[in-house]
Amino acid sequence: MSGGLHTALIAGAGRLPTLLQEAEPDLLVCEMIGAPCDLKGDHLRFRIERLVPFLDELADRGIKRVVFAGAMQRPAIDPEQFDPRSAQLVPRLAMAMQAGDDATLRAVIEVFEEWEFEVIGAHEIAPDLLPEAGVLCGTPSAVDEHDAQRGAEIVAALGASDIGQGAVVARGLCLAVETLPGTDAMLEFVRYHKGLRADLKGLKGVFYKAPKPAQDRRADLPAIGVQTVANAAAAGLSGIAFEAGGVMLLDRAAVVEAAQEAGLFLWACVP
Repeated sequence: MSGGLHTALIAGAGRLPTLLQEAEPDLLVCEMIGAPCDLKGDHLRFRIERLVPFLDELADRGIKRVVFAGAMQRPAIDPEQFDPRSAQLVPRLAMAMQAGDDATLRAVIEVFEEWEFEVIGAHEIAPDLLPEAGVLCGTPSAVDEHDAQRGAEIVAALGASDIGQGAVVARGLCLAVETLPGTDAMLEFVRYHKGLRADLKGLKGVFYKAPKPAQDRRADLPAIGVQTVANAAAAGLSGIAFEAGGVMLLDRAAVVEAAQEAGLFLWACVP
């Protein structure tokens, strides 16, 4: 029996939910009202204000496992929609939200676990999403390797403060870090400020990406897709380095092909 028959996919925007649905066609797709979902078809839709009735319905349907996938923005909250039991969760979730994204995710996972659901990571459904250590294409230079290590140090410091999961480094200098607007905005900033590298003797720089140090890897693992490669190329970088086993490659073959065509290296490294 397919494991998907007993697994609910809490789906947001982006390519990842589609990849999981392709890997497990029997997943029960759930869409939070007010948060974009790119999957087509009939979904089990729920309101955050009625979270407890939604959890009860999952249990009634025989769901045993839950996976979160895709970008999910916080919806507008309508206080009049709360049922009494869901309202009791509000103070707890509100405190977590004030503590940052990681704390919010941990609190949400804890709620699902209290209903005896096993929360799993996307990579447990599609293991090929996480490349093992090694260079997937191109050849990082010694300078690139040093910049990747520096990027790892910066991202670890950012992650400890729950700020971001990426940085761009050229000859040891940090050109940009990922913050709330995300990876695309960071790479656009680097593209716009290419002149900052005018005195670096032609060195381009490396984009490094990794999970936050204390991050629960069952949710919100960083991901790299074809668009990430295109943005890194437009920013004039020499390649992308990322933590092996900690960053997902969406459509791996297409990502590697895009990097090869752009002349970028892709390196799953051990920091």
